[in-house]
Amino acid sequence: MSRHRRQRQGNLRQVNGILLFDKPDGLTSNAALQIVKRLYRARKAGHTGSLDPLATGLLPICFGEATKVSGFLLDADKYYRVVCKLGERTTTGDAEGELLMQRPLTGVSEKRLRQALAGFQGEIEQIPPMYSALKHKGERLYRLARRGVEVAREPRRVTIHELEMLHFAAPMVEFRLRCSKGTYVRTLVEDLGEQLGCGAHISALRRLGVGPFDNPQMFDLKSLETLAGDGLAALDACLLPLESGLVQWPDVHLSGDSAFYLRQGQPVLVPNAPTDGWVRLYEGETRFLGMGEILDDGRVAPRRLLSAS
Repeated sequence: MSRHRRQRQGNLRQVNGILLFDKPDGLTSNAALQIVKRLYRARKAGHTGSLDPLATGLLPICFGEATKVSGFLLDADKYYRVVCKLGERTTTGDAEGELLMQRPLTGVSEKRLRQALAGFQGEIEQIPPMYSALKHKGERLYRLARRGVEVAREPRRVTIHELEMLHFAAPMVEFRLRCSKGTYVRTLVEDLGEQLGCGAHISALRRLGVGPFDNPQMFDLKSLETLAGDGLAALDACLLPLESGLVQWPDVHLSGDSAFYLRQGQPVLVPNAPTDGWVRLYEGETRFLGMGEILDDGRVAPRRLLSAS
């Protein structure tokens, strides 16, 4: 490691917690992460679930030990407010792409829109868009798409839990969406446009929630920069506890002895524990240890333990 890099690493600090960041329009998720990470002078951080540059809204940023449980937020349901424009298809499925086709909105009414949206609720299949981060033979699809290359993609099953129209003033439609992980909103909008026979693309997209964080208080970049002027303690006050993103799983409280053996990687038997699935692990009443899983024999096995608990 170079001297300059050692000095830079020496200025960083161990930060643990989850920041509910309000990503602005025009930034990639990784660019937003790097800006926030520098503000916090954090040694380690990652985001949970990318947002396109056009999209705004909730981008949970996990610092330090919280990165060990970030996968649970990646797997969680997502909540969006979507504005789409009917009558136009673009190369990317959103307003940033080049116009491909225009069609009249013949026969498109509010009633027909509601009927079409109802048809997309529940479990559906989607073909991932070419403008996505999926890989084909080791290369990102969006890079192939930029070169004009299109490859076959396997359909994926996703679940649309809620699809509610909020406003319609042709050619614009606004709706609220709650969906499972892996749902491509631009594909949903494009498929809706084809169902209506006029085409459609995303005009604006805002993520309102992720998992247990449904319409929460978020901190935008301007607020964080202002707080940074008051010192790192003011920024740290914005962080949520590591277990705040895991409230949908039941608690298991361990004695000191059981917690000791669990930290050595050994499954332990805990009276009155759930009979299956993932659980949140605590030593005593409040000391969060991480995530565990119930084995077939009823013992609790460690799966994602925190080293700074």
